[in-house]
Amino acid sequence: MSKRDYYEVLGVSRTVTEVELKSSFRKLAMQHHPDKNPGDKEAEIKFKELNEAYQVLSDGQKRAAYDRFGHQAFENGGGGPGGGAEFSDFMSDIFDSFFGDARRGGPRSANGRERGADLRYNLEIGLEDAFAGKNATIHVPTSVSCEVCTGTGAKPGSKSRQCPSCGGHGRVRANQGFFSVERTCPTCSGRGEIIDDPCKNCQGAGRVTRERTLSVNIPAGVEDGTRIRLAGEGEAGLRGGPAGDLYIFLSIKPHAIFQRDGADLFCRVPIGLVSAALGGEIEVPTLTGESARVKIPEGTQTGKQFRIKAKGMSVLRSREVGDLYIQVVVETPQKLTARQRELLEEFERESSQNTHPETAGFFGRVKEFLGGLGGTA
Repeated sequence: MSKRDYYEVLGVSRTVTEVELKSSFRKLAMQHHPDKNPGDKEAEIKFKELNEAYQVLSDGQKRAAYDRFGHQAFENGGGGPGGGAEFSDFMSDIFDSFFGDARRGGPRSANGRERGADLRYNLEIGLEDAFAGKNATIHVPTSVSCEVCTGTGAKPGSKSRQCPSCGGHGRVRANQGFFSVERTCPTCSGRGEIIDDPCKNCQGAGRVTRERTLSVNIPAGVEDGTRIRLAGEGEAGLRGGPAGDLYIFLSIKPHAIFQRDGADLFCRVPIGLVSAALGGEIEVPTLTGESARVKIPEGTQTGKQFRIKAKGMSVLRSREVGDLYIQVVVETPQKLTARQRELLEEFERESSQNTHPETAGFFGRVKEFLGGLGGTA
């Protein structure tokens, strides 16, 4: 079976740039990598084909030879790797050279030192704090730079030495048949240096665990689930590596009086039967700590809603304020005295359809419905 054209394998034209070539290879390698396609022989073959094509076209001299002579330029010079365990090791080396840091989860700085991990802190606040904003003090257990060795990992007075395996570069190159593969140095784990006399306080890590006290500015108008990022306040990196970030995730406690819907607040207010029938005024609270007066018209029913403008929640990063909605619930009297019962019975005898129009209307429709079914009212 003849080999496919290397440019066709990588999905690029013959005028492709080095950057475009690498980008196309990374995309296809991720798609067909054996780890993502376990047991798929076709994917394994395609991945091997991709690597073979890339190793030729990414090298200027080999690409020039290929452009001139095609596959014949390499047929007699010792091809690529074999199969089985040898193939798996080779593919792992190739993949590590491109995606190693991402697979290990530890991005490295230019000097090879690992960046510290990002941290998450869950902070619960009250609705009043979400409305007005606040400065909160939190206590975060985390890794900080060792104060004894100042983060170097070496015992005070001693120094680290250059890694003999990689010469301080943090990466080593190995030749495997026709290919040359670069990977993280196994001796120094990519740091480029060796510590012979580690700091006793941090055992050579360059960091220790401490509880830090931090101040967090919570702006007015935050919502449940809002995330606040504190750059550089996460876990310290190993041996002087840069620190990660700290993410504060906010949750808002349920309020005893108000329910929130975006920038608006809702408050259920019970009123007596007489107040609902005769009308009047009620005082309701607001999140500012002041009270507001609401006029209740005569004949108010349960579910009636009144809006108080600009008494709701603050809007994040804005001067706008939502509204407060008062939802009335008419409370039926309980535990009546004999006199109260007598007065209500007298009121009932004096009532008419005009007194309870909704009740009269409903039972009128019921009567018509039953009549239409041939029933008796």
